[in-house]
Amino acid sequence: MVNLSRKLLPSTSALAAFDSVARLGSFSGAAEELSLTQGAISRQVSGLEEQLGILLFDRTSRGVVLTAAGADYAKAVASALAQIRSASLAAMTKRHSDQLNLAILPTFGTRWLMPRIPQFVARHPEITLNFATRIGVFDFDRDGIDMAIHIGQPDWPGAECTFLMEEMVAPVSSPAFLKSHPVNKGEDLLRLPLLHMASRPGAWSHWFESLGIAGTPSQGMRFEQFGNVAQACIAGLGVALMPLFLIDSELASGQLVEAFPHQVRSPSAYYAVAPMSKADFRPVAAFRAWLLEEVGRYREKEEVVGW
Repeated sequence: MVNLSRKLLPSTSALAAFDSVARLGSFSGAAEELSLTQGAISRQVSGLEEQLGILLFDRTSRGVVLTAAGADYAKAVASALAQIRSASLAAMTKRHSDQLNLAILPTFGTRWLMPRIPQFVARHPEITLNFATRIGVFDFDRDGIDMAIHIGQPDWPGAECTFLMEEMVAPVSSPAFLKSHPVNKGEDLLRLPLLHMASRPGAWSHWFESLGIAGTPSQGMRFEQFGNVAQACIAGLGVALMPLFLIDSELASGQLVEAFPHQVRSPSAYYAVAPMSKADFRPVAAFRAWLLEEVGRYREKEEVVGW
């Protein structure tokens, strides 16, 4: 009986690792989200499968896919974890009405949003911010999230999408790579190793089309995070289309340079998204208003320098 009880109560660490892999569809994405190594995530999931005696994922050369049993288990685990998180936050803060549970994008959150958060805290000390990292569309109620910063299109089901900003992208590489692979015209990039973002599969095609260049972009390495793409470029692995405002420091330091002087407006844009049930929730309304002010100031500054 004791052994059975233990089998039915996996560790929260294993469940969190499984939930993250199930949502993101990869061990590497889960590792970044949970700040663990990919090996640690793999061991947690394998241990959970062994404990339950079932296969939760089919592992292929292209990644991992939930099995039928894994998909059913993922729904139940996600709901349970969301309840635990909500209960923990309530116990820690004891202030329900003045909390904002905000989902942020990893690179955008770290490089653009976080340096500005002190201004919001100074203006609204009564609001407690709780941050989570999310990529793509998710279930607000299931994850216990009030609001999200989203990159993509304003087509989130059952949610209000407030436009924040567009972004300019350009091909970048390391100076050493560009020296050994000179680019004199846009077509030259077709023969070079191109790095891709998994969330933006058509980005390179869009860039070449903007120049009227016919041809199929090479199927090079694919990444899930802009931070990883930037590091791959710095290491000399190829050329990537990067949002310039997210790599200000690398461009300023000379670690990265524009491989070809042609910037295009990305088909994707940034939005503040909140479920319809929370659209008028006071912390959501306050954060949205502040965010729009910050974006306005940023865009004015960028226009001055020629964005």
